[in-house]
Amino acid sequence: MRSKGTKTIAENRKARHEYFVLETYEAGMELVGTEVKSIRQGAVNLKDAWCSIDNGEIYVKGMHISPYEKGNIFNRDPMRVRKLLMHKREINKLYGTVKQDGLSLIPLSIYFKDSRVKMQLGLCKGKKLYDKRADAAKRAADREIDRNIKSRNR
Repeated sequence: MRSKGTKTIAENRKARHEYFVLETYEAGMELVGTEVKSIRQGAVNLKDAWCSIDNGEIYVKGMHISPYEKGNIFNRDPMRVRKLLMHKREINKLYGTVKQDGLSLIPLSIYFKDSRVKMQLGLCKGKKLYDKRADAAKRAADREIDRNIKSRNR
């Protein structure tokens, strides 16, 4: 029996720090069997990954999936370019937005959805240094407020 629901495997925390996420999309991934087994073990890294659109198809580059230890000859290159599966009209819409507005397509997370590997893509705009500082100051202020509220409730 197939398992239902979603299970997050890996998240790209650096992406939320470096970019403003304007929209999110879901895409399937074209993988081989040993890569799926390796992903099930959580051996995937999205830290420096990005997506590009070439010839009407969307690819993820810079994503590292560690070789499956029992995979021997069936293992592929861990850094190979992998094709993402989306509808043609979605890809064309993304291509237009990326080219016009100078936005980036960044993988945000990888998860299993009903035993299929899916990737959440973010249509992102780069943050400037002052934006990152403002976010850090806001987080620090929120932490301080939570700390004060917690101490008063005691």
